[in-house]
Amino acid sequence: MAIRSIAVFCGSKSGNNPLFEIHSKEIGHILADKKITLIYGGGNKGLMAAVANAVLEKKGSVTGIIPQVLKDWEHQHEGLTELLVVDSMHIRKGLLYEKCDAAIILPGGYGTLDEVFEMLTWNQLNIHDKQIFFMNTGGFYDHLIAHITKMHDENFLYDHPQENMTILTKPADLLQYL
Repeated sequence: MAIRSIAVFCGSKSGNNPLFEIHSKEIGHILADKKITLIYGGGNKGLMAAVANAVLEKKGSVTGIIPQVLKDWEHQHEGLTELLVVDSMHIRKGLLYEKCDAAIILPGGYGTLDEVFEMLTWNQLNIHDKQIFFMNTGGFYDHLIAHITKMHDENFLYDHPQENMTILTKPADLLQYL
């Protein structure tokens, strides 16, 4: 299946490593160059802003989905192609998954992990089979990947994680999958 839209899950903060923001912008430029719509959380802070603004500066398409409760916290982005304001986080996540063909996980916090684990769980339950790309900038996800491998090795997963997870070390690695 051709990828026409990608959900990006990432932090509403930029983190300590400048490479996080650099890779976020590079991902945004790749999406715009390939005419792939960015679907993301609708915020205008941190890595969320970096990836969205990178797509927009190359005249790409960006759909943001933000719950009413986070409009102030994440500072909704006013310059998007489309911004959907929804009633809850559950509605947000459902729309993010519904509108995307695949997902990229950039560095982030609890919300990012919540979103990625729901996608991984839905893959395992055959609710969907969307490819999930981890942008492992500077080894940010090394421990998480090791833990997921441990869950598989201890026979808690139904499928091998490599069936639905692709680990990227630099943004250009994504190009072979688009």
